[in-house]
Amino acid sequence: MARCCACAGPDAGRARTHLAALAGTTAGPAARAPEAAQAALITGEPGFAAGPFTADGVTAVGEVTLHNRAALHAALAAAGRPAPDRCPDGELLLRLWRGLGADGVRLADGLFVLVVVDGADLVLIRDHAGARTVFYARADGCWAASTSLRALRHWPALGTGVNLAAVRSFLTFAYLPGEETLLRGVHEALPGRVLRLRADGTVHQESYWEPAELLSAEADSVPPDEYARQLRLLLEQATARRLPEGEDVAVLLSGGVDSSLVTALAARLHDRPVRTYSISFGDGLPNELGYSGLVADHCRTDHRVLTVSGAEVAARLADTVALLDSPVGDPLTVPNLMLAEAVAGDGLTVSLNGEGGDPVFGGPKNLPMLVHEMHRDDPAPEVRAEAYLRSYRKCYEDLPRLLTPAALRALESAPEPRRFVAPYLRPGPMRSLLNQLLHCNLRTKGAHHILTKVERLTASQGVQGRSPLFDRHVVDHAFATPPRLKLHGTVEKWVLKEAVRDLLPAAVVDRPKSGMRVPVQQWLRGPLRDLSGDLLLGRTARERGLVRPDTVRTWMRREGTLLPRQGGKLWLVLTLELWLRAYDL
Repeated sequence: MARCCACAGPDAGRARTHLAALAGTTAGPAARAPEAAQAALITGEPGFAAGPFTADGVTAVGEVTLHNRAALHAALAAAGRPAPDRCPDGELLLRLWRGLGADGVRLADGLFVLVVVDGADLVLIRDHAGARTVFYARADGCWAASTSLRALRHWPALGTGVNLAAVRSFLTFAYLPGEETLLRGVHEALPGRVLRLRADGTVHQESYWEPAELLSAEADSVPPDEYARQLRLLLEQATARRLPEGEDVAVLLSGGVDSSLVTALAARLHDRPVRTYSISFGDGLPNELGYSGLVADHCRTDHRVLTVSGAEVAARLADTVALLDSPVGDPLTVPNLMLAEAVAGDGLTVSLNGEGGDPVFGGPKNLPMLVHEMHRDDPAPEVRAEAYLRSYRKCYEDLPRLLTPAALRALESAPEPRRFVAPYLRPGPMRSLLNQLLHCNLRTKGAHHILTKVERLTASQGVQGRSPLFDRHVVDHAFATPPRLKLHGTVEKWVLKEAVRDLLPAAVVDRPKSGMRVPVQQWLRGPLRDLSGDLLLGRTARERGLVRPDTVRTWMRREGTLLPRQGGKLWLVLTLELWLRAYDL
């Protein structure tokens, strides 16, 4: 497997050579002209990169998986620009962009990042929801882009270090919600965008897709059952497009309604066996195995339960964090990696999941904000954004006593984390508050936490993680559905549940949301206790000077007013420390 990279600009030959030599690759066919912009593959990095591709005189590399090739070939043929029947997915996407521009990219359904060398410019194309990621930086008059952040970290021309503003963002959200990375001067391209990095150093961004709200008397006149019926059809199509032809398929089954409906649809639509995988943290701990087992029996899947111990988490956490281009403060990272290993070990290459139901259809994470809106006195837009940050219940309110005085001083002039969410939380493309919240969730947590985590961890094992609920057509329908049909009284995701009610036992459809309850506190008191102390209170962390040892020590002793959430906060700090060490920062 490989990642991809490209360089462009006046010094492209020198910068490309550095990147390619470090990655152990050879450049594409234009390597004879060192002054020309280049694209190359990076070996030794997990991913699905392919190329170089050439069409209409331009070259590209990318990680591209398309689910609707027939429709895309038809669109190109209708435009008088037919593509070869058997051309690779990356070449097909390149031809769509060259022939139809952003409108062509909008037609594509799949997981993709494409890096195009267009003269002295680089063009970065990222899929609608953000299933795959690409990073870029500029140094010595040259642009470089890669699907591997580590490749840019090791680019000698780029003098970089820790981005303190991103540290604050991570401790606020438990992920990085926008274009910033933890490497100073390195940025992430946003989903649903075509980004042109010009040779003169300027950047031009074109949005080719955003979901649209449909609030009108006509929309309200449509019977609720019709919205559910249309959604069911779209869910079936999205799932069918993601099933691997001629192969068994895996489904990660938690027992919640989202993963259960994907399991049921896969079992109904696939002509090969469906294998389901669930997680257990051991006897005596809260779990959802009763629900996942019920769904597996109901759908007649080949079901496997993977037991994850605290000792395994402690032993594998550092290596797992190192696989991520940006840290994710989710304690399910090691279990997710172990699930990907189990899927790969069973010889499967595609794994479906139920990710996307909450950020698209109105899960419980929105309730604190809705309650806040009922009672707030200050109408200022920034008040809503501030409440959104607090609703995450991470380290945001603890930053004054968590970060060192030196770090706080350095952050005084840095832009605030609320800039990532404030644009979504005011009237604009979305007038309904619920849709504003869902749009924010889709474009921040969906793209930079949920999908990123799934992609990086599954790709590391040669498995493609596919998320039918993030399908563009499903998302479009969700935002065109009246908000009252998503949060219907006290029933969350009502239209989604009604769309699949006939597929699943009522006990699963109507169960309250509980989520995967991970025994973080137990791990931190047990197998992770010594590791946390050594890392967070050791010399390397002290010399870096980001967090205060006295605060960390208080959290480790379970003292103060932070109970019962200091375990989750400590997990964030530990994840950050491990990531910084993995990237030699």
